[in-house]
Amino acid sequence: MTLNLLNQGIANKSERYTLLPFRFMQFGNEMLLVNDFGEYTFLPGEVFREFVNHKLDETANHYKELESLHFLAKAVTPMLIDLLAMRYKMRKIFLAGFTKLHILVVTLRCDHSCQYCQVSRQSPDKVKFDMSSETALRSVDLIFRSPAPAITIEFQGGEPLLNFDTIKLVVNRAEELNKLAGKKIDFVICTNLAPLTEEALSFCKEHDISISTSLDGPEFIHNANRPNQKKDSYRVTLENLARARQTLGIGKVAALMTTTRLSLDYPIEIIDEYVRQGFKSIFLRSLSPYGFAVRTHKKIGHDMSLFLDFYKKGFEYIIALNRQGIDFVECYARIILTKILTPFSPGFVDLQSPAGIGINVAVYNYDGKVYASDESRMLAEMGDDTFQIGDVNANSYEEIFGGPKLQNLMAASCNETLPGCSDCALQPYCGADPVYHYATQKDIFGHRPTSGYCEKNMTIIKYLFEKIRSGDKELLKIFLAWVRYKNISELTREPVLQPS
Repeated sequence: MTLNLLNQGIANKSERYTLLPFRFMQFGNEMLLVNDFGEYTFLPGEVFREFVNHKLDETANHYKELESLHFLAKAVTPMLIDLLAMRYKMRKIFLAGFTKLHILVVTLRCDHSCQYCQVSRQSPDKVKFDMSSETALRSVDLIFRSPAPAITIEFQGGEPLLNFDTIKLVVNRAEELNKLAGKKIDFVICTNLAPLTEEALSFCKEHDISISTSLDGPEFIHNANRPNQKKDSYRVTLENLARARQTLGIGKVAALMTTTRLSLDYPIEIIDEYVRQGFKSIFLRSLSPYGFAVRTHKKIGHDMSLFLDFYKKGFEYIIALNRQGIDFVECYARIILTKILTPFSPGFVDLQSPAGIGINVAVYNYDGKVYASDESRMLAEMGDDTFQIGDVNANSYEEIFGGPKLQNLMAASCNETLPGCSDCALQPYCGADPVYHYATQKDIFGHRPTSGYCEKNMTIIKYLFEKIRSGDKELLKIFLAWVRYKNISELTREPVLQPS
């Protein structure tokens, strides 16, 4: 059972120390204690009882550890409060600068028929589903109203390369505006690589544009999940992957996989494919319950419990590869481990509180409608505009990002205040996802006992804690390497968590 222990910070004169706020949960024969700053410790049951009853001796090792990790204090002083406030601010640093990721859907046209596609893809000849020049330019102007000193402009579709002229227009306009704004800009094109021309590659090279593609595993899985008319999607992907790497460099081309029912029996084969193709990481992703993918769930979907079994098998195999000296990372674990093992937040929008919708990511659809996230846009494809926060052709920046729609969504975006989350010991490592809960439960607040989001994250976070608690020193070194630290003494560096 998980409970929330709050203390007013005022010790009784008969007590030797003050309990600082923390949460706890039973963890085997021990208690896991976690505070708001993400610091944690395990205590034997007897020691835990002594601690909460103010009977722990000052000379005990547990006392010193609890004091250093801010679970107890001899006195609550202004200096201590300032220190704790600074540590809390560090955990929420992702809020600084407001919206940083801006996704432009430049077309709905696509030349693939992916079984898990979440949007209403259109055939390559239907240019009326392209973003117009006027909408593209207005979108860029809005993006540059963001106060963020560093922004990412990501091009999605459909297949964005089918509307490459609009990509060029946006990039050139952004670079022109940036001569005055002075922001750090990253450009990313999310593409299946099939329409990749030499012109597109040269433009990407000239403007330092990264490419993100999809690779679902070995040929039989990739071709089944991501078919094209010629049924050679895997071959085309690998051929153009090689071309992109040769022109842009291996570090400028990333890949993502999606787990379907077919994938569940082949975690090792999928990971081996990524290693074989020279990738240094993989993001083991479950199937999303959004948009048109809901229609194919009976055919390719899976229960969360089956995905978690798949995830654990894949994770164990990746650890085995690391023990053999093969540098390879599971990205979702790396994000969570960064929150557990460091004082930093990696800025991953799906594991944030407040949730990243709108305030960290915004999506500009081909028709000018602005959504709070990519998943929000996918719901709109099914006729549900609940998460549309504006329109570039009708609304100002203030109306879109400061309007009542986004403000109301924020009420369901802080897990510190959500039922089932507020008293959960794992809360500092998790997030809130109103879009997921609306899509699956028709409630932006969500019901945690039946939430797939909660099941997934609680299971994986507890699984990682079990690994940490095991005392395996070699494994801990692997985890620290994953979050880009060589050793504990270097925990002042900010991690870089982009896929390799």
